[in-house]
Amino acid sequence: MAGPLEGLRVLELAHERTAFAGKLLADAGADLRLLEPPGGCAQRSHAPFAGDRPDPERSLSFWHYNTSKRGITLDLAAPRGVELARELIARVDVVLEGEDPGRLTALGVDAGEELARHPELVWVSITPFGRSAPRSAEPATDLTLLASGGPVWSCGYDDHALPPVRGGGNQAYHTGAHYAVQALLVALLERERSGHGQLVDVNIHAACNVTTEVATYEWLVARGTVQRQTGRHASVARSSPAQVRCADGRYANTGVPPRSPEEFGRLRQWLLDLGLAEEYPEIFLLEMGMNRGPIDIARIGHDTEVTAIFGAGRDALVLIASRLPAVDFFRQAQERGLPVGVIYSPEELLDDAHFQARGFPVEVDHPDLGRALIYPGAPYRFLHTPWRIARRAPRLGEHNAEIYGELSLGPEALSALRARRVL
Repeated sequence: MAGPLEGLRVLELAHERTAFAGKLLADAGADLRLLEPPGGCAQRSHAPFAGDRPDPERSLSFWHYNTSKRGITLDLAAPRGVELARELIARVDVVLEGEDPGRLTALGVDAGEELARHPELVWVSITPFGRSAPRSAEPATDLTLLASGGPVWSCGYDDHALPPVRGGGNQAYHTGAHYAVQALLVALLERERSGHGQLVDVNIHAACNVTTEVATYEWLVARGTVQRQTGRHASVARSSPAQVRCADGRYANTGVPPRSPEEFGRLRQWLLDLGLAEEYPEIFLLEMGMNRGPIDIARIGHDTEVTAIFGAGRDALVLIASRLPAVDFFRQAQERGLPVGVIYSPEELLDDAHFQARGFPVEVDHPDLGRALIYPGAPYRFLHTPWRIARRAPRLGEHNAEIYGELSLGPEALSALRARRVL
């Protein structure tokens, strides 16, 4: 089944800033051509490697981020490479790049000039601080962008003697990639209306700064500074602990306690079903919650009755968790419509029935290995929009003959370009 972006032609200049955006487009059906330097992009050197054998063709990071793409090589520092790059650009709808501002122009590939030559082109640039920002002497990394953009401030533990914690998984680059894809789709809709493309300038730092939940807005509106908390939302006012140790020693997160009369009723019944009612003398507070309107979170800490009822819901969840294994606590709560979560290890996550039912673990065939491997699936699931990983990540220059064939370059011409190290 064709994806929603079938027919969209994208040229991606390989870079770790663009890799996830390119993957989102390619797995949604776009014909994405990944352009790498002749020696391969830096991401091919990222560990871990399949079978613990360091090899540019075995990087799990490269495999993950470059599914469904076709791969070519080209040296943009060579004059002939620049000529070929312009020919490739002329044959696509979208250019996706993450180079430091000014680098491509210095090489002879200028976004403004290409947009003037091809008014229907959409050029997407993903950079640390936007294309107009002066180049910094210090490199911007996923870590520094997360820290300076704000998300790191909100991540960590109640004990502030411990430093903030950076979330793993290239979250700054992913945040920029999501904004890039959203902006690109809007630009494509505008092109359908007007016939004109445009430059999409994505500032990763700014994208991170507006992805801090309430932290940025709390400061802008009220000059309040949120504080990081263990396993729960950063907040100006400290909230009750949410992570609890279960009967088997594992941890679960109690999430947001009951707030509606129906939720208080289900929690009370759960205590009765487990025979714990007599061990919880505050069960009358749950009954009060059943017989009043929904809890207004804004009144917690200001209204004694609201605070007591809300706290009783949390305490009841903690008691139940202490008597059940973590997975049982999680599943029984979910069955009752109470939003709690078990804390999994990464390998346990792939075996979770919920993730499997949503098709998150998917097999990707690797003919060169003689077997299929399990990959993370779609980051979101739509009811009527097909998504699939069409192929494994490309080997270096795997599709040179296919794609350069579109430029009427045959085997002899490609061989000559390889000899000159243009490809």
